[in-house]
Amino acid sequence: MTLPLTHPSLLPALPAQQPPAPGRPPLDLRVHVQRITAETYVVTDPRRVLAHARTAARTEPGTAALLGHTPLTPLSLSAAAALLAALHDDDELEAMGLHPAGHATCISAARTDEDPVLLELSNAPEHENSP
Repeated sequence: MTLPLTHPSLLPALPAQQPPAPGRPPLDLRVHVQRITAETYVVTDPRRVLAHARTAARTEPGTAALLGHTPLTPLSLSAAAALLAALHDDDELEAMGLHPAGHATCISAARTDEDPVLLELSNAPEHENSP
């Protein structure tokens, strides 16, 4: 009689789990996973971005203040784009002068007793002038 390779009698015996040594916490075997996605946008209409950001700064002054905006300090184009990206979705951003240019996802997973496994995925176009 031929047994399949996954038959219980062919699998190695697992050692019985031992209680932790006195004064030592038990080994944490949970795996912690983190996934971060970053969207990339390009400003295609600076005037429109600045105009929408001025309106957004009036309606969301706390968020604008985190970017350095005060009633006496106007937003730079970079801060204006960041403010709009924080407050609006993709379709709205495109109508406001920001064009989506790709996204990247970074994933890490690890137990507390080991180095993390890292994976980065991107759909951003390669730079044409890269060597």
